[in-house]
Amino acid sequence: MPSFEVPDVDLSQYSMRQLAVPPLVLLVVALAVVGGSLALTGWPADPGIELTGGTELVVESDASQSEIAGAFTEQPDSIRSIGTADDQYLVTFQAEDPTISEDSDVQVEVVQSQSSSAAFAESTQQLAVVGVAVAFLGMSAVVFLLFRTFVPSIAVVLSAFSDIVVPVALMNLFGIELSLGTIAALLMLIGYSVDSDILLNNHVLRRSGSFWESVHRAMRTGVTMTVTSIAAMAVMTVVAYVFGIELLTDIGVVLVFGLTTDLVNTYMMNVSLLRWYKFEGVAR
Repeated sequence: MPSFEVPDVDLSQYSMRQLAVPPLVLLVVALAVVGGSLALTGWPADPGIELTGGTELVVESDASQSEIAGAFTEQPDSIRSIGTADDQYLVTFQAEDPTISEDSDVQVEVVQSQSSSAAFAESTQQLAVVGVAVAFLGMSAVVFLLFRTFVPSIAVVLSAFSDIVVPVALMNLFGIELSLGTIAALLMLIGYSVDSDILLNNHVLRRSGSFWESVHRAMRTGVTMTVTSIAAMAVMTVVAYVFGIELLTDIGVVLVFGLTTDLVNTYMMNVSLLRWYKFEGVAR
């Protein structure tokens, strides 16, 4: 059976600045992207119909996207092909009940329809915001109670924060909508992030051995765990895309973004903060 072995990376050869600066720069850029989206649209990423209200139609047609758009009485907000089929498209409307124009000569068959009212969308927005806030604040409280020391605790919280912000920024760049599914993926990333960071902190602060021995022990377990999860999510994403399951595709992509970011944050930024905490700024 094939096995995955963690490469023996000697982090001690890098200074704290070399380890900490790249993930911090990544976080700053991600905050700029998310902040720009908030300033322009009021959302950290393009919202789906669950959060704004409207209708999504899966249609089949041999016509072009512009011809499909003209076939409806309402102007669609977006049209994109889905899966590997050349004749299936996802058409999104702000209207709750779009119809095909009787005067249209374009053959369009509606395969699936999903609608959400504006009132329900507003309630969903509030629930989503409260859910993410409670999850993050609850995680932060547990971490501070667990370690009872500022620097190790803030390292875990900062890493989890970055593991959410960076995927949201990438969602903007890749056109992935903020939906209940992708919000669930972001909540899952909080758990993944805390798991790997607490593993590292426990090895460094509560196990015997030198600092770098403890880091390498944590990496053998943590990197294996995270890379395995990335591979599983990548496979799920490809399979979901092939079969045209948009929700699972988006969830898988967000999780791959977040788990990859977690590797950088945990073993560069978090290691740097713990190194400073252990040696009071003196590299050894």
